[in-house]
Amino acid sequence: MYQYTDFDREFIRLRAEQYRDQLERFQAGKLSGDEFKPLRLQNGWYVQRYAPMLRVAVPYGELSSTQLRVLAKVAREYDQPDAALLAEAQATQEKLGDIPLHDGRRIGTQLKYGYGHFTTRTNVQYNWIPLDKSADVMDLLASVQLHGIQTSGNCIRNITSDALAGIAADEIADPRPFCEILRQWSTLHPEFAFLPRKFKISLNGALEDRAALGWYDVGLQLHKNDAGELGFRVRAGGGMGRTPVISPVLREFLPWNQLMNYLEAVIRVYNRYGRRDNAWKARIKILVKSEGQTYIDQVEEEFRQIVEIEGGPHTITQAELDRVTAAFREPELDLRPADAEAETVALLRTAAENDQDFGRWLTRNVMPHRHPQLRAVVLSFKRLGYAPGDATAEQMEAAADLADRFSGGEARVTHEQNLLLPWVRRDQLPELYKAAKALGLAKPNIGLLTDMIACPGGDFCSLANARSLPIAEAITERYQDLDELWDLGEIDLHISGCINSCGHHHSGHIGILGVDKDGKEWYQITLGGADGTNLSGPAIPGKIIGPSFSASEVPGVIEALLATYRTERLPVVDAAHGPRHENFIDTVRRVGIEPFKAAAHAARHPAEVLSA
Repeated sequence: MYQYTDFDREFIRLRAEQYRDQLERFQAGKLSGDEFKPLRLQNGWYVQRYAPMLRVAVPYGELSSTQLRVLAKVAREYDQPDAALLAEAQATQEKLGDIPLHDGRRIGTQLKYGYGHFTTRTNVQYNWIPLDKSADVMDLLASVQLHGIQTSGNCIRNITSDALAGIAADEIADPRPFCEILRQWSTLHPEFAFLPRKFKISLNGALEDRAALGWYDVGLQLHKNDAGELGFRVRAGGGMGRTPVISPVLREFLPWNQLMNYLEAVIRVYNRYGRRDNAWKARIKILVKSEGQTYIDQVEEEFRQIVEIEGGPHTITQAELDRVTAAFREPELDLRPADAEAETVALLRTAAENDQDFGRWLTRNVMPHRHPQLRAVVLSFKRLGYAPGDATAEQMEAAADLADRFSGGEARVTHEQNLLLPWVRRDQLPELYKAAKALGLAKPNIGLLTDMIACPGGDFCSLANARSLPIAEAITERYQDLDELWDLGEIDLHISGCINSCGHHHSGHIGILGVDKDGKEWYQITLGGADGTNLSGPAIPGKIIGPSFSASEVPGVIEALLATYRTERLPVVDAAHGPRHENFIDTVRRVGIEPFKAAAHAARHPAEVLSA
């Protein structure tokens, strides 16, 4: 992973000092609330429904075990609400009511604390840290080169990538050095600190798009031209929210050394012409969609001037790329001799045959690696009793221990809100499985229905129209049988508590969106969305299947959709794995949404139909 320099460390330390001074001036009445607000936001401090929320930046998802332990310390010692505040918040949430399950039981909100939340942008969030302790938290984070700089505000935010960056078996080139160069370039960029709206960039270096490029403000795909030269396919203008848009391609091939010059042009044009009169129309997607080729022409002209007139001041030199690439150091691993590989494969095969759950874990949670003796392993943070992506202090510490024992001290936050161990020796997989299982982190459900994405929703977010977490819990509760999950196969289920789409519901094979109707929680269902992976196909927003459903109806609606899939799916012959069933997303696209729509509406509660 990236080795921070003395400059990096001093920069973050000084930023923490500045924030402490700003907080103390605010507390002393020398800064008003309005004056302090942009200062705290620029350091990742929001004020949410009940308490401050901190968003910690994790550039391209990489975390050391040392950083994980500090994140655990923040959860244990600072993510602790005042008892009176917690009681008031709990009482408020309980007024929203419970969600009935199929067996007559009910699920409601039980607010928790003392944990971190892994987000789809590979950040870590906390929901209960008192603002008067925020400077102490910033000092603690800075001690391990963590911070909240530019995790909020109308600026260039966290740079994200594929969780398998640098280790993927299908990788064309490692995108992480370019991520780091962009991080350094964009941090405190004076011209791009006050854009019309927030701005997010994702990079992918593999053949498969595992970074959801089409859904980002800028998506960058590394590839090689016919001459074998490395460059980027540049997309701009993607995004979710009220108007889901898949970004168009601006450039099929941009030489890698021109990356920052071209992005400078992309964002200059956006900064110049993006709307500032309406927050809902201020994202770059609105500008690109409305202007089309005119926007692209403006970018090309701006790029020409940057290169020809300004002299290309942001051209990346080979020396700079080499310097940053050298800062990504692989752990020193004690690898087995190559002649032991056959023995290892035989042992794993035997172990999988003797333990069905271990065999399933090998299939779902263990990923190929560019090094034949290594594997990448996903620790599942989708388990009963916890919201998707939530990790307690104890679980983060345990994950840090696993990273030290099995992954060279490194873990990665994934887009799907799990943790990935990127440097696991293949012969250590049985031992890792036992250790992860003892911690409840070895559920073989990666890519399956319960490996869902969900935002914090109305339990915590002041913007949310409805709760996400009880809906997620109700669905997780219903689909605990691994045989049933495996029969259903790969399904992307995404849940958002409001139209801001932090749960990426637009890109889910099944998407659930919370909406407010007369002060009550209702949920809109979409089908057929895609994020760009090989399984899902090219990025596309899902289609709404009709009027919204009440909270109590949603679990039954999901059950009806999946029952329809079982009825409609076709058998498939898989050359690699033998007979299987057609995937859910393929069935939806083959038969259309009408059979699913009819089944969903048949699952309505009659008394609630007229209210929809």
